[in-house]
Amino acid sequence: MAKCAICQKGAHFGNAVSHSHRRSNKMWKSNVKSVRINVNGAAKRVYICTSCLRSGYVERA
Repeated sequence: MAKCAICQKGAHFGNAVSHSHRRSNKMWKSNVKSVRINVNGAAKRVYICTSCLRSGYVERA
């Protein structure tokens, strides 16, 4: 699973608990997109989460 290059947000793991309280493994995936950004004047493709994109931490190429 990809991680955000800015905030290192990735997948989270835990338990899915059913109505009868039986537990199974569950994975929450973060909303990470592959985008082209400007790094020192050159375009580079990295993984960025959508919260960092909306906050304006990076400039898209």
